Amino acid sequence: MTHLEPYHAARAPRYTSYPPATQFTDRIGPDVASGWLQQVAPGASISLYVHIPFCRRLCWFCACRTQGTRSDAPLLPYLDTLDAEIAQVSALLPDDVQVSQIHLGGGTPTLLPPDLLGRLFDMLDRRFTRRSDAEISVEVDPTEIDDPRLDALAAAGVTRASLGVQDFHSDVQAAIGRPQSVAQTRAAIDGLRARGVRGINLDLLYGLPRQTVSTLDETLDIVTTLSPDRIALYGYAHVPWASRRQTMIRDADLPGARTRLAMAARASAHLQKAGYDPIGFDHFARPGDAMVRAAKSGTLRRNFQGYTVDPSDVLIGLGASSISLLPGGYAQNAPRTGDWATRVRAGRLPTTRGHALTADDRLHGAVIERLLCDFAINPDMFSNPAAVRAMTHRMAINWPDAVLRTPGGDLQVAVDARHLVRLIAMEIDQYAAPEGRHSLVV
Repeated sequence: MTHLEPYHAARAPRYTSYPPATQFTDRIGPDVASGWLQQVAPGASISLYVHIPFCRRLCWFCACRTQGTRSDAPLLPYLDTLDAEIAQVSALLPDDVQVSQIHLGGGTPTLLPPDLLGRLFDMLDRRFTRRSDAEISVEVDPTEIDDPRLDALAAAGVTRASLGVQDFHSDVQAAIGRPQSVAQTRAAIDGLRARGVRGINLDLLYGLPRQTVSTLDETLDIVTTLSPDRIALYGYAHVPWASRRQTMIRDADLPGARTRLAMAARASAHLQKAGYDPIGFDHFARPGDAMVRAAKSGTLRRNFQGYTVDPSDVLIGLGASSISLLPGGYAQNAPRTGDWATRVRAGRLPTTRGHALTADDRLHGAVIERLLCDFAINPDMFSNPAAVRAMTHRMAINWPDAVLRTPGGDLQVAVDARHLVRLIAMEIDQYAAPEGRHSLVV
């Protein structure tokens, strides 16, 4: 692995979309988004993402679009506006679309009191039809959940929950402004499972301030005793130019590139020894999990939530800052809650930016998705094999130690280079710019 070491401090997009959201422009507005919604095919399977931007505390490591609130005062007006946006969007879609997945993200969705959680799902069900096998997932803050809210989630049919852990070490928690005990986390998991929520995901971060390989190891020991079905292990993205709250984190407290690499390698080995299968470059799952089956069958996908088994090609984002993937391209809502609400109340879609996908975008995006999901590219599986061979030629030439060519002409990323797959993917990214301010690759 030493021959690849110079690249460990490099930065690259996470490729949860192609092109990355950094390429979105204000040329995409309400009229364009409205036309794209009307292009959704009758009977299509769609996914919904609902953004709840509010948090009781603003964790310093977070780069998501969130805002703090000490009271519930802004929650009801937010849901009122969200209800209006849902009505606007649903009126532009065919009546017979089927929802395959609903994801509540944030922010802290579980900050909503039980009655508002129930109302939110009622709003969605009034306008959209869930498929019988729909996955309903929610992001849960273990410090912001109780029995009444757990009951509300169960009543809404939630099937999967993602709980933020990041790290259990007290020094690390103090350095990121997120105190959270093991007991709180276990109580949330037990409460969810007792109510029939069988899919439990835990989110962890490496590369945090004051974090070491040994303290991360201690967190992993605890995490495996909680027996989650899936684990997301992300490298902390220190982007204070994009998230002002990250200025609370001292650069001197951050581990260096070699330490981050050691953390990632040790964590992967730890989780695999505990019985988890690696998925892509930052996920792990129990054998038999749907994500493991998708990875083995070549049907794993990638969207704004990261790796997913959701097959839908249409993702509709609702709420401030949400991004939709529609037949014509990407459409993002106004990021500021007040701006988003003003636009919705004026009777227009709150789209303020996005990107219209070209045929080249779609092909490049499909190739990058397969590279990140499969660590391999078979040109013959695409509609234009010759174009794929041409676009991947530079990747193979520039990464001779990392990208291997099989006798049949396929390309495969070497096992010891898989953690660099985002950087490798930049070779076939038409929009990649060396000066792009992305997160660290490892």
